[in-house]
Amino acid sequence: MSSQAAVAVPTKTPLLKSRLGSFLAVVPLSIWVINHLWDNLSAFNGAAAWEASVTTYSNPFAQAFTFVIVLLPLLIHTGWGLIRLFSFKPNNIRYSYYGNLKYLLQRLSAVGVLFFLGAHIWLAFLHPRLVEGHPEPFSDIAREMHHHFPTLIVYLLGTLGTSYHLANGLQGFAMYWGILASERSMRRFEPVAIGIFLLLTAMSWGVIYALYNAGASL
Repeated sequence: MSSQAAVAVPTKTPLLKSRLGSFLAVVPLSIWVINHLWDNLSAFNGAAAWEASVTTYSNPFAQAFTFVIVLLPLLIHTGWGLIRLFSFKPNNIRYSYYGNLKYLLQRLSAVGVLFFLGAHIWLAFLHPRLVEGHPEPFSDIAREMHHHFPTLIVYLLGTLGTSYHLANGLQGFAMYWGILASERSMRRFEPVAIGIFLLLTAMSWGVIYALYNAGASL
């Protein structure tokens, strides 16, 4: 990342707010995303295994716990991110560096992820429970994934954007918290971030592949 892009963080955003925003993004949300993807990989084992792993809660407190550690931090991080989105400007025109390209992609992916996660949480979690009175059935998501092409494209692009936003956000988290204190250390962390991005994308698209195949018979 270029020095011009790096200095934009502390000069425009108080350090405490930057650390709090990055903490809410990385710690609870990244753990939930990884766990959610891992649970969804049970789609390879069929409907019963997927519903037991993804939509079944052992008790009502588990749902409330999910809300507190996922939805609440997500709302706070979204508000924090929107403020940054409208107050920060990329300098790619003047400084055409790789770090500035990542900076711009991070902001663009944030917009896409916001719409994707909003639709996903509503359609896959809130609407089935609040409106229909039951969790989303495996057959519904598998059928949509196979027979409704826009749904397939949205999930492919949405999970790609989420994987990038999270993996690249880890570098910002490490910078805000002083784990990566120099440009050299950030460059050395780059392969780690790329590896995380590829791993999350592979897990996401693996889930989509399993759901797509299951939907062929529905």
